[in-house]
Amino acid sequence: MKTTPVSFLLDRKGSKVFSVGPSATIAEAVAEMNTYRIGSVLVMDNDTLYGIFTERDVLTRVVGRSIDVQTAKVSTVMTVNPQTIRPSATVDDVMQIYSDKHCRHLPVIENGHLLGMLSIGDVNRWIVDYHEAECIQLKTYITGMVSH
Repeated sequence: MKTTPVSFLLDRKGSKVFSVGPSATIAEAVAEMNTYRIGSVLVMDNDTLYGIFTERDVLTRVVGRSIDVQTAKVSTVMTVNPQTIRPSATVDDVMQIYSDKHCRHLPVIENGHLLGMLSIGDVNRWIVDYHEAECIQLKTYITGMVSH
């Protein structure tokens, strides 16, 4: 389970990524997050990743500083050079990064190209599904042995 590559989770989840441009206002970025009920958006210009803007950024860098969300650009409060992962990274690698770096969203990048994004919720959902499937297999195995 922990050695499962991130690419497997991304295939299951899909590669849809939500983003805003660096010139978007904070209000526009938050509206995007609220519309899609997501905890972060990538800040991108064409195919270049400039940063990530998260719920935590809203709390610490916007609300905490009383910034005007209607005029301030998201690029002034985003997390620059966000932690990224490769699709060959494992679930264990991702869980370690979440723990060590205190982040909840990881863009998946290979050869400079964005392939998707994994959140801590995506990983937790996969772990729960994995354990449920394992439970079903064990019950089937055990009940098959008993009926013989």
